[in-house]
Amino acid sequence: MYDLVVVGAGPYGLSVAAHAAAAGLRTRVFGRPMASWRDHMPPGMFLKSEPWASHLSDPERRFGLDVYCARRGLSARHGEPLPVPVFAEYGLWFARQTVPDGVDERMISEVSALAGGGFRLRAEDGGTLLARTVVLAVGVIPFTDLPPVLAPLEGAYATHSSDHRDLGRFRNRDVTVVGGGQAALETAALLAEQGTRTRVLARAAGLAWNTVPPPWRRPWWQTARAPHSGLGSGWRNWCYSELPGAFRRLPAATRTRIAREALGPAGAWWLRERVETGVEVLLHREIQQAVPEHGRLRLAVSAPYAAGPEILHTDHVIAATGFTPAAARLSLLDEETRARLLTSAEDGSPEVGPGFESSVPGLFMAGLLTAASFGPSMRFVLGAGYTAGRLVRGVRTRLRSGPPPLAPALPRPAAARTGTPARSPRG
Repeated sequence: MYDLVVVGAGPYGLSVAAHAAAAGLRTRVFGRPMASWRDHMPPGMFLKSEPWASHLSDPERRFGLDVYCARRGLSARHGEPLPVPVFAEYGLWFARQTVPDGVDERMISEVSALAGGGFRLRAEDGGTLLARTVVLAVGVIPFTDLPPVLAPLEGAYATHSSDHRDLGRFRNRDVTVVGGGQAALETAALLAEQGTRTRVLARAAGLAWNTVPPPWRRPWWQTARAPHSGLGSGWRNWCYSELPGAFRRLPAATRTRIAREALGPAGAWWLRERVETGVEVLLHREIQQAVPEHGRLRLAVSAPYAAGPEILHTDHVIAATGFTPAAARLSLLDEETRARLLTSAEDGSPEVGPGFESSVPGLFMAGLLTAASFGPSMRFVLGAGYTAGRLVRGVRTRLRSGPPPLAPALPRPAAARTGTPARSPRG
């Protein structure tokens, strides 16, 4: 019986595990470390967040991104975008430093709440184990949004931007990218730069671009007017970044609306020239119909000031249309446990308390799942710092008040252990 099982080994899962290990909890972590960055982003991508806002969290703050980069002789400066592979390697290094027993790379296929308290978890290979508490730090991949008009074509003709580790299959072809945010624009730029004929369709009247961040050191009156924050400069972003606990006290409808609308679709300042010089951008457009035709797609697209739809032909559509963290999409929870989750009426995301515990006692949430409770910072790595310590304190409170252990833990297969220093995948 484990005190805590962490499902997910991205920035939030690893940060929670680091705090849990430091607190002396018997903890086990499942999942492929940094999978979103290693498996769902093509080479050439950069972090949009500032390096100083992209630290994973350990209690003594010994293993920040700046420490990793300094040891590797890499730059991690304000105003300089960091390559995604560097961040992924940092996460693997962080896991080796802070997770004593390493990360079990098996995926968890089912989590069931037990009648007497605690949880039974089933791994993808059929192995099971018991835990007194569980945290779901499953990232964003389970919550991808594909427009309904494209859903029947998913796979051969349409995919989500997060489906692609390698864009090489689209070289010398024609691809239409849907969306106006960073994922859409950076995907489009990478496609165009490899020789793909690329266009972007966006519903908005114009693309939004983030401005170059102000210098780190500047006159006090400029800082007072627009303070730095991990979500960008300005007092509103500072509040989202620094006051998640206060955000949680807002009415549920207000929280959900802000979590959905704040920090809307926009491209990074360093990406703008690449898009404007290499990508066709069609604004005020929305796909009304998509039909396979002679091995390609025939798109009927709404166009401003036109009597009828505009017709486009393309080989493939990549939808960079975001994520909806609805509790109903937590398919790894068995049906009975999922039905016990109290959710937001606005977007269906699970409601969590101040210690990140859901309405199912002992079941905790982290990351995007908690954005409607704690605000926009939970959509970014930045939120891991606020989450990890408070969540582990919530776990400890639950362990003190919850039922005693039900049974001994089942043996851990030696072949499944990864992430220990002796078996480090990369230095």
